[in-house]
Amino acid sequence: MAISTNDLKNGMTLDLPEGLFQVVSFQHVKPGKGGAFVRTTLKNVRNGAVVDRTFRAAEKVDQAVVDKREMQFLYRDGEDLVFMDNTTYDQRHVPPAAVGDAANYIVDGTVMVMQVYNDEIIGTDMAASVELTVVDTEPGIQGDRVSGAKKAAKLETGAMVQVPLFINVGDKVKVDTRSGEYISKA
Repeated sequence: MAISTNDLKNGMTLDLPEGLFQVVSFQHVKPGKGGAFVRTTLKNVRNGAVVDRTFRAAEKVDQAVVDKREMQFLYRDGEDLVFMDNTTYDQRHVPPAAVGDAANYIVDGTVMVMQVYNDEIIGTDMAASVELTVVDTEPGIQGDRVSGAKKAAKLETGAMVQVPLFINVGDKVKVDTRSGEYISKA
């Protein structure tokens, strides 16, 4: 579906000759001399590369219609992640690159909203934070809560996160899925 560059919005997905890109930011520029243009920052949804691109004002670009489907994570099959579509009950093998950093924060049974374009999973809308169990860390030090010191902890998904000294194995912690940082003890 062709749209004008004057109608761009953040988060919109474009199907350009170079690939599938999501609009990170855009700015309409009207110089005193010459025609108006739209300066954009675009992120390639398949490999994460960020590019700056300038379009003429009112230039036509193809908008990619991205479908959002609720899917449940079932298990890991080798490198692939296996999801079940909650509507059709079809199982799909998804490479970790398609879900990006979200692969570090999903456990069996997690329900996620997947972004699908032409039957290809291109990303996920994951919750801003998740609660995960600590499976390995140094023993906790009681009373050392205000020093700000941190130690490494391995979560049930295999992800590593820096946590305060009082966190022990078996504790549930809240982790920010965008930055990968510890938020609080759950």
